[in-house]
Amino acid sequence: MTDSDQNENEYPDNLHADTADSIKVEVATRYLEADSDPEDERFVFAYTITITNHGDTPARLLTRHWIITHGNGKTQEVKGEGVVGEQPLIKPGQGYQYTSGTILETPMGTMSGSYQMISDNGDHFDATIPDFLLATPHTLH
Repeated sequence: MTDSDQNENEYPDNLHADTADSIKVEVATRYLEADSDPEDERFVFAYTITITNHGDTPARLLTRHWIITHGNGKTQEVKGEGVVGEQPLIKPGQGYQYTSGTILETPMGTMSGSYQMISDNGDHFDATIPDFLLATPHTLH
């Protein structure tokens, strides 16, 4: 999915960067067949995250918290500083995009979580990463 494929939601003018609603998180996923080995229960996925600041104050991404759920019900929790080695400052009206990956034991699973942010005025808040599906082609009909 490219930036032009993504739908832009309308946001009211009264949003502020100290609310999680001011940060929009969008996700695009893809299955990496060449890196996967289904016979060994290894399904590799890449995900591209776009974080956009719709508030009126810059906000810095400090940490991440992921919940990864495999199709067999197994869950993993991942916490860490920043994303892909960075703690980006996202200015109002701007965005930050990165690509990372995960490995599942099953051909389908989900991820969700949050980014812990701080606005320039010192307010800490969580930006929700909505649930998204990881699935090999032809898994869903």
